[in-house]
Amino acid sequence: MQLCFASRNEHKLAEIQAIVGDKFEIIGLDAIGCTAELPETTDTIEGNSHQKARYIWEHFGVDCFADDSGLLVDALNGEPGVHTAYYSGSRVAEDNINFLLHKLAHTTQRQAHFKSVITLIIKGIEHQFTGIVEGEVLLQKRGEGGFGYDPIFLPQGYTQSFAEMTMEEKNPISHRGRALQQLVDFLTKYEK
Repeated sequence: MQLCFASRNEHKLAEIQAIVGDKFEIIGLDAIGCTAELPETTDTIEGNSHQKARYIWEHFGVDCFADDSGLLVDALNGEPGVHTAYYSGSRVAEDNINFLLHKLAHTTQRQAHFKSVITLIIKGIEHQFTGIVEGEVLLQKRGEGGFGYDPIFLPQGYTQSFAEMTMEEKNPISHRGRALQQLVDFLTKYEK
């Protein structure tokens, strides 16, 4: 089965390919000739995931899936949430990390969770899968791997930040990994 992943983010594509393996053929937006910037104008992670997948289905007619993810910090009433990728006004991860650390500088409340929602559309029918990982925001960056907020996120029950983990260590416990596993489970049953 071939599916289009509605993203140009190479880090996400690498994570997804590592989790999915060779069970399914994953193609990117370039393979279907999509050069448009996908819409992300809703105020929820679920809504943005749906909006991107629906755009691909309506404009290109291919089975596809899209994800949207966010870091939700308890002390900041769920910020950055749907604005995770450009929280500081920039799409540069370093700027966003520094902005978040600055906002948390005067609190010891550092509980947070990552949430990922994947919207799959096959033959026009939509399914959503949600993955969540609880944890906390570290006081400073740790590790060189990963991307986004990985250097400052410590998953609950672990001593390494996401950025200190290998992809093989991170994928099974990450929010995206958990949502993707649900997707793979669904597709495996769907194909039978």
